[in-house]
Amino acid sequence: MAPHLPIYLDHNATTPVDQRVFEAMRPLFCEVYGNAASRNHSFGWAAEKAVDHARQQVAALLGADPREIIWTSGATEANNLALKGIAQAYADKGRHLITQVTEHKAVLDPCGRLEKEGYEVTYLPVDRGGRVSAQQVAEAIRGDTILVSIMAANNEIGTLQPLGEIGQVCKQKGVLFHSDATQAVGKVPINVEADGIDLLSLSAHKFYGPKGCGALYVRRKNPRVRLVAQMDGGGHERGFRSGTLNVPGIVGCGAACEWAAAEMPAEAKRTAALRDRLERGIVSQVDYVTINGDRAYRLPQTTNLSIAYVEGESLMMALEDVAVSSGSACTSASLQSSYVLRAIGVGADLAPSSLRFGVGRFTTEEEIDYVVDKAVRGIQRLRQLSPLYEMVQEGIDLARVQWKE
Repeated sequence: MAPHLPIYLDHNATTPVDQRVFEAMRPLFCEVYGNAASRNHSFGWAAEKAVDHARQQVAALLGADPREIIWTSGATEANNLALKGIAQAYADKGRHLITQVTEHKAVLDPCGRLEKEGYEVTYLPVDRGGRVSAQQVAEAIRGDTILVSIMAANNEIGTLQPLGEIGQVCKQKGVLFHSDATQAVGKVPINVEADGIDLLSLSAHKFYGPKGCGALYVRRKNPRVRLVAQMDGGGHERGFRSGTLNVPGIVGCGAACEWAAAEMPAEAKRTAALRDRLERGIVSQVDYVTINGDRAYRLPQTTNLSIAYVEGESLMMALEDVAVSSGSACTSASLQSSYVLRAIGVGADLAPSSLRFGVGRFTTEEEIDYVVDKAVRGIQRLRQLSPLYEMVQEGIDLARVQWKE
């Protein structure tokens, strides 16, 4: 049976709201509509109760205390609050931070802002799989280091970082550890205690919750993390983030966490099988295809393929009824090739020929088979138009060709 078109395989960019999550949110729009900060009547109490329940749901997924969950508008705000808030709160201790070159712009850009304000940031290189090691982090830590920020999973290639090992190093050195876990939460297990994480950012719309709601986990003891608020106002969220709470979004975030926790083992197995089916289907029928990122340590539902002698944007046009990405959606306004792919050694010739496929909770085998067939036919058609591919087929080593300008 032919799948319903168009097919959505861009779940790293965003996910649809799960119907069960939507049903949990529904009453919070028109029935339980109080302000959670209104402490003088039942409308406010009902909203506050719903927010507290959601806080418990998020905390349970992370192995945290509900009091350690700070609501934000999403992971970008959470990252800004974590990096800038820590930098300002601990400036008397030091002005050095550590991150990696493949972080999301929501971490790299705040780091750039801090550098302009006199802070120093060390950007660790990654290996061919896109990973940093705990040893790299240990060697980069100095006496004036106040924060290490390493993402849990990369948004473009799906590579998972060794959070537990890095967290252990940070604990031994007495340095705070933040992780942008936007792509990992709800897909792979994360436990802030076991992994030694002091601050963690998440966004509901990456795991079947609503857009515009996220959270920052902030450790309350061993150590008690201090932050300077980046938004001043009514002193909401322990004074860390003022502003009237988005109660429907928060309830949706909590419900999405609860469903993710319940279904994660089975869902990870199912999406990994679909991802592997997609990879096998394309690689078995098309030559000169590279799977980017670490093959052992990666998200179960993400694959990033470089397809030589085919331009990525052209292939996306060939896949007109399939939603995929040729790069991070948050930086897709730029025409430059992916800095993540460059960092793992993908050459300038291959980086623009790369596509990211993100399998989701509602993706079917029929959809994967349709995408494989469509992609293979598109690649073969585009390569017929490529003089470079024709030369390679004839046994010509392109590296030795002297091109005339």
